[in-house]
Amino acid sequence: MAEAVLFDIDGTLISTGGASDRAWKRAFKELHDVDADVPAVTDKGVPDPEVGRVVFKSAIGREPTDEEAEALMRRRLDHLPEEVESSPGYLVKDGVVELLEKLIVDGKMLGLTTGNVEEAAHIKLSRANLNRFFCFGGYGSDSPDRTELTKKALERGKLISGRTLDLARCFSCGDTPRDVEAGHGAGIRVVGVATGEYTAEELLEAGADAAVRSLREGLPY
Repeated sequence: MAEAVLFDIDGTLISTGGASDRAWKRAFKELHDVDADVPAVTDKGVPDPEVGRVVFKSAIGREPTDEEAEALMRRRLDHLPEEVESSPGYLVKDGVVELLEKLIVDGKMLGLTTGNVEEAAHIKLSRANLNRFFCFGGYGSDSPDRTELTKKALERGKLISGRTLDLARCFSCGDTPRDVEAGHGAGIRVVGVATGEYTAEELLEAGADAAVRSLREGLPY
C-alpha cells in the first residue's frame, strides 16, 4: 500500500481553461508591449520559470535578465487569480474530489509535484477548494527541472512524516511524459492519467508503471 501520493496539477487534477496563458499574455503586453503566444512556443508540463524564459526569447529575441524574468513572473501572478476565477473553461477532472477524499480517509499523505511556482499552484487549486487535500509539494519555484522539484516534494514529505516516509511506497500521478520522467528520476513509480493530451497507451509507452483513463477509475497502488 502507498504511503504518499504526489499529483501533478494541470491536466491531472484540473484544467484552468487557458487562464495561465492569458495571465502571461497580459504580463508581456504590459511590460514589453508584445503579443506573446504561450501555447505556440511551450509544451505541456514545462515549469513556469522556463515558460517565461522561452516565451521571452521567442517574443523579444534574446534571453531575459533575471530582473526581467522576475518582473514578468510577478505581473503574471498578479493577473492569475482574476484569470482563474473568471475562466469559463475551468474544470476539475473527473473523479478527482472523490479520489482525494478517499485517499485522505485511508490515511495517505498527499502532495503536489508541479511545474507551477508555489503561488500559482495554490491559486489554480483554490477555485475548486482543492488546496485542503495537500500537505506538501515540489514546485517550479524550487527548480526549473521537473525531476529535482519532485525530489524536493519527497524531501518535504519526509520531514512532515517525521522522516518515516518510505519512498518505495510512494508514487506520482501525471498526464504527460514529463511527469513520468520526473517521477522515475526521483526514484518513485508513476501512474499516467490520460485526462490531458496523451492517451493511456501513450503514457505507458513513455514508461508509466500503470495508466488510467481518468481518476474516476481509482489508482492501482
